[in-house]
Amino acid sequence: MSARASILPVFVPHLGCPHDCVFCNQRRISGQTESADAQMVRDLLASAADMPKPETGRQLAFYGGSFTAIPEEQQLELLQAAREGIERGIIDSIRLSTRPDAVNAEVLERLRCFGVETVELGAQSLDDEVLRLSGRGHTADDVRCASLIVKDAGFRLVLQMMTGLPGDSGAQSLFTAREIAALRPDGVRIYPTVIVRDTALYTLWQRGIYREHTVEDAVRICAKIMPLFEAAGIPVFRLGLNPTEELSGGAAVAGAYHPALGELVRARIMREKAEALLRGVQPGSRVLLGVQPRLLSQLLGQRRANVSALIDEFRLAELKVCPNSSISAEIEVLSIEKP
Repeated sequence: MSARASILPVFVPHLGCPHDCVFCNQRRISGQTESADAQMVRDLLASAADMPKPETGRQLAFYGGSFTAIPEEQQLELLQAAREGIERGIIDSIRLSTRPDAVNAEVLERLRCFGVETVELGAQSLDDEVLRLSGRGHTADDVRCASLIVKDAGFRLVLQMMTGLPGDSGAQSLFTAREIAALRPDGVRIYPTVIVRDTALYTLWQRGIYREHTVEDAVRICAKIMPLFEAAGIPVFRLGLNPTEELSGGAAVAGAYHPALGELVRARIMREKAEALLRGVQPGSRVLLGVQPRLLSQLLGQRRANVSALIDEFRLAELKVCPNSSISAEIEVLSIEKP
């Protein structure tokens, strides 16, 4: 099913998690204080039944926690309630998130019987030291093995990764991205680290043990990661935590939390492409760049920040950008007027 399919979200924060990762407070991140039960799933489906189904389809998604580590009886109750939505034609499939060390052949067969189509694994990192310092409780090999058995069982595989975790200098994030691309998932989600109140990471940051992974850090690193996935044909379904009232209201105390982080990263990628074209241009020149119309806002950047940065970096007298659908590349230099 397309990533653009309409999603009915069901939050099961912290259910099934055998470890407390240093960065995690699912209730603050999701804004949910109560875990779902079967009746809540049925109520959600009943509400959706009154609305027209989008042409792209509709999927029920269990977010948060580690679904397949929940006690089996509770899993079955939630899955049965969700499957009723498939049987009634309200939804087309089910997706869920879980841990790499909480899936095996028996678990996957159970999920298949209930109409689960997509399994998301919280890989976070493929560096064992980063995983250890983050309190994940699993290894990089657990991620690799789980990914293979999920794909071999015929499920769509989505892998989640994080940047800026404890012990990650940036090189580890690039390594993780390359390793994830080699596993050939059907999609990825990238979550730069946010320091959330009432987490172990918050305490480490307050004590000066952990250095904040800033928005700028995340933009710089993710601008290198995104092209890796793009070149591999792997879509990035999400970049950055989904903004919530809880996070925006003070739960996100520091780190890479920004409501438009994805836009900032895409703008940085376009700026770096423009930089490559402008290298060697004589200072004081007046430059006209053409850009594909769909990419105009990305090249300009928020509040034309990219234009200002490029003028300063290359000491240009003027830089103009115009949409041009006739150019063959994403960006081209249309003219240069030397001083």
